[in-house]
Amino acid sequence: MIKYEAIHHVGLTVTNLEEAKRFYSEVLCLKELKRPPFDFEGAWYEIGKQQLHLLVLPTSQTIRSNKGLNSREGHFALRVESYEETLNWLKGHHVEVLEKPNSVSGFAQIFCADPDGNLIELNVDQKR
Repeated sequence: MIKYEAIHHVGLTVTNLEEAKRFYSEVLCLKELKRPPFDFEGAWYEIGKQQLHLLVLPTSQTIRSNKGLNSREGHFALRVESYEETLNWLKGHHVEVLEKPNSVSGFAQIFCADPDGNLIELNVDQKR
């Protein structure tokens, strides 16, 4: 049996590191971490006790050709404090969003995508 402690990190491939870093640092407000000196470009970000690793690989098979927002595509989710503040922040930064304020999931959801089309869910507990 495998006994898990937590998700340590999520790794996403990107094609343009500077564009991706601008999105994750300035739009999603994530704190960049020092990254080991790998032989390829990338960036690491802190999300609570977990991390997000960006990996530059323009030939990646995981980069979606259709960049449209679809909540059923593979994505990762971040819990946020305020649905309205997050929605207004994203719209203020001209980020396309898919709004699901009354999702049957039990939490209000906002979907968006980074410049390479990696899907991100931002959600908030509806009981708060």
